[in-house]
Amino acid sequence: MTELNKAVFEFCLRLGDSSLIIGHRLSEWCGHGPVLEEDIALINIALDHIGRSRNLLTYAGQVEGKNRTEDDLAYHRNERQFRNLLLTEFPNTDFAYTIARQFFFDTYSFFLYQDLKNSKDETIAAIAEKALKEITYHLRHSSEWMLRLGDGTKESKDKIQNAVNALWRYTGEMFMMDQVDEFLLNEGIALDMNKVKLKWEEKVSDVLNRATLYKPADVYMQEGSKKGLHTEHLGFLLAEMQYLPRTHAEAKW
Repeated sequence: MTELNKAVFEFCLRLGDSSLIIGHRLSEWCGHGPVLEEDIALINIALDHIGRSRNLLTYAGQVEGKNRTEDDLAYHRNERQFRNLLLTEFPNTDFAYTIARQFFFDTYSFFLYQDLKNSKDETIAAIAEKALKEITYHLRHSSEWMLRLGDGTKESKDKIQNAVNALWRYTGEMFMMDQVDEFLLNEGIALDMNKVKLKWEEKVSDVLNRATLYKPADVYMQEGSKKGLHTEHLGFLLAEMQYLPRTHAEAKW
């Protein structure tokens, strides 16, 4: 692969893996939602994430040039080969925890894909334009729940604040840039994540304020996903998600 293709492959893995893992997490709510309408909403959002992941991993496979499909990349890589954000792999825990995780990720995704529409890579730009319509709804959904839970009962407020506090240390990684990001930024394909971070902070602060929640104090931000270093949660998730295709490699649907 050329240096450019290697960078695009890595970039698409990062975006595609994050969508795949958070989509799988949301799918675990199927049949367990707090009310029927919310149960269906969470599953629809999960499908959106998995659909976006398919597009990005398919493109990653094409760029790589080794005839690997999106299924090969999703089901036949180990934990150290995944590049999803740490935030996306955390268990659902409870509804408030799930909403806080989604709100942080949705806000990041909204400003990221909003600008990726203008990427010089036409395939990434097309994926971003399609995804942005879905992400706009996702962000509205999670933002409204942040307001309801934060400005609701004492129990709901305590739960959503605890979730915000617990997940905050995993938000900084979304904006950390490495050589791949810098290279693709110079090629006009990726973004300056420092600019995305400013928009993210403004939106998150606004919603937290309106939800009568407070922003956690500055803490050490965890990182590692770009090097394949993950929390203990990803291995368990992959064991479940990959079980069937790894056990029955020749299975056909």
